[in-house]
Amino acid sequence: MPRCAKSRAKSPRVIERRIGKWLGRNTAAEKLFAVEVLVGKGRAVGLRVSEDPSKTEWAQAAHGAYLLRTNCTEEDPCQLWRWYIQLTEVEDAFRTSKSDLGLRPVFHQKEDRVQAHILVCFLALVMWRTLELWLKAKAMGDTARQVVQELGTIHSMDLLFNVRDRGETRLRLVSKPEPLAADLLAHLGLKLPTRPKIIENVVEKNHL
Repeated sequence: MPRCAKSRAKSPRVIERRIGKWLGRNTAAEKLFAVEVLVGKGRAVGLRVSEDPSKTEWAQAAHGAYLLRTNCTEEDPCQLWRWYIQLTEVEDAFRTSKSDLGLRPVFHQKEDRVQAHILVCFLALVMWRTLELWLKAKAMGDTARQVVQELGTIHSMDLLFNVRDRGETRLRLVSKPEPLAADLLAHLGLKLPTRPKIIENVVEKNHL
């Protein structure tokens, strides 16, 4: 390849990383072609691009359509599609637990911890679906992620006081929401407390 021969970066690893980035931006081509860096005397001297005939034939037969393969005997395509969407929602629940819910990654080594992680992801899915259905019932569309992001701008703060005849007292204050967050709360029929509230039976978070 002329560009490969003229490139200053003759290291095969550098060329391979560039090819990986290019294939990453062109996933359709990644499935059809295999790219190999030709090495001579420890330097990249060219590329060998080969095409997989079987995948090319499949791509031509599919005409760019999104096809699903299943072992279910259901013949209604609408029902099959609904089942498939449910699977994607389950997968999204795992991503939701890491991103939107902010749960740190945990490396499991015991079966009970794996089961607990599955339970947390299932609860995340249930909560997420409940929020989506709630928004649809309020004619707010499918905007669960945007709602979570906007309501995440609302903060609370706890103040600790030593009160006579009562001991340590915890008061919780909630910040005033931004205009967009306040508008969302109004549409959902939710009201934030406007006065400090005494909080009892608080379990302190362990800082590792």
